[in-house]
Amino acid sequence: MSNQEPKLSRRILLRGAGVAMSLPLLESLPVWGAPLRSTQKDPATPPKRFVVQFMGTGISPNNWGAKGEGAQMELSKSLAPLEPLKTKLNVISGLFNKPSTGVGIHPGMTGGILSGASLSRGAVLHGGVSMDQVLAQRLGQETAQPSLVLSCEKPLTGYHESNFSMAYSSFISWQDADSPVPSEVYPSLAFDSLFDNNGNQRMESVLDRVSDEAASLRRKISREDRSKLDEYLNSVREVEKRAQKMRSELGKAADNARGKGKPLIAMKRPDDGLPEDLRDHMRLMCDIVALAIQTDKTRIASMLMCRDLSGLFYPFLNVNDGHHIASHSDNSEGYERITRHYITQLAYLAGKLDAMPEGQGTVLDNTCILWLSNMYSGSVHDNSHLPILTVGGMGGTLKTGRVLNFRDKGDENRKVCSLYLSLMDNMGVKLDRFGDATTRLAGI
Repeated sequence: MSNQEPKLSRRILLRGAGVAMSLPLLESLPVWGAPLRSTQKDPATPPKRFVVQFMGTGISPNNWGAKGEGAQMELSKSLAPLEPLKTKLNVISGLFNKPSTGVGIHPGMTGGILSGASLSRGAVLHGGVSMDQVLAQRLGQETAQPSLVLSCEKPLTGYHESNFSMAYSSFISWQDADSPVPSEVYPSLAFDSLFDNNGNQRMESVLDRVSDEAASLRRKISREDRSKLDEYLNSVREVEKRAQKMRSELGKAADNARGKGKPLIAMKRPDDGLPEDLRDHMRLMCDIVALAIQTDKTRIASMLMCRDLSGLFYPFLNVNDGHHIASHSDNSEGYERITRHYITQLAYLAGKLDAMPEGQGTVLDNTCILWLSNMYSGSVHDNSHLPILTVGGMGGTLKTGRVLNFRDKGDENRKVCSLYLSLMDNMGVKLDRFGDATTRLAGI
């Protein structure tokens, strides 16, 4: 077993041939920094984490919202999957991203959703650094991986009729004003990144390669930690089996693409090696983020569940139209089911984190998951206010169980970038301004 470099959190690593597996917090071992001194009664405070989930082209307006607070909060039809988590939920309405209003539909509404930057039209991309990447740049040295950027849909190419690049519709995380962060769309490759799994042994089980060190560690930790370790290893085994199956499909797809003389990105699902059933894809990506957060591989993650102008289909929801076309009837029963499907993914990830004990609470209690879309209504392309949710208490810095409405607070007091400033404050990153905001969001 080996510790990370001194600048990284003191996570325990299990090493094997071509692989390194980070472990979750084991309270009988020193973690989160220097070893315990004899005068310390409790382990150091667990770190805070931040995760974004994004759904393109808006929600089902007539089926969205909540009232009340705490355990008595009443959730709308689309938010019903969050019922078990409503004491850890905030439903926020009325915020907007002013630089993205009045510039034309779709790409101009999306590329600056996490930066609040004005976007350039034409051939040259130019916007701003997204807030998740600001956090990664300021805090990423504390973990092995500064951030994890995943997508469940491949990016678009070309230009929209509004003369904005389709890249703005395809990426929410931007590492600088001119470049999006490359997002990983293949679950098997995202899984590999968690465990530094590379080389010619990638097809072999990660767990099998670290089994000797895992057995050695079990003899050195408490009974409670042995139970936690076994539960974690079982979770990894289950995720690994699904990732390996998708790795096999990716290999076949790559061979097929070469045989047809096409790049893999030009192939359609499932011929491109992506799961035909979106539920398998999205759940596995959520599981990978949960493992990354649990093991402190990273503390920052973004998940583009579907891009703007999405072409995803939902036969399992009995919806015939693709996502973008369906959003033009956003109050239909079909699009409500689509909206609820994405809230179900949020509930799944939050539930996974909430089931992981950590310190005096759970991993979710030390995390904030921000869920949002680039517009409120796809039928009229309305982004004058955005649907926003947060789940998790961010280490006690974020009060939860609330319904917050900023619609009548005036434009200066309902900037989404003010929310970002508040959330970054909670993460320990304090800026004088971000995007178009210089003040924090009142009451958050």
